[in-house]
Amino acid sequence: FTAILALRTPDEARDFFYDLCTPAELEGLVDRWRVAQMLVQKIPYRQIAAETAVSTATIVRVARFLNNGNDGYRTIMRRMGKI
Repeated sequence: FTAILALRTPDEARDFFYDLCTPAELEGLVDRWRVAQMLVQKIPYRQIAAETAVSTATIVRVARFLNNGNDGYRTIMRRMGKI
């Protein structure tokens, strides 16, 4: 986590995550982030699944952490002005 906080630019973050994660892992991170943003907008699960091709199991998992997790999703969304 300290390494991520040491990144200074979006380009540095991209390069780090491209080195750290496989393409499938990155796709999973992107999918979960997109789902979280859609859930905050109160978009129904079925619509999220249709628009993202993410499984309903993943959507439920993201919703559980969004509502009962460590507040990580909401912290970032607040800082980015998404909520």
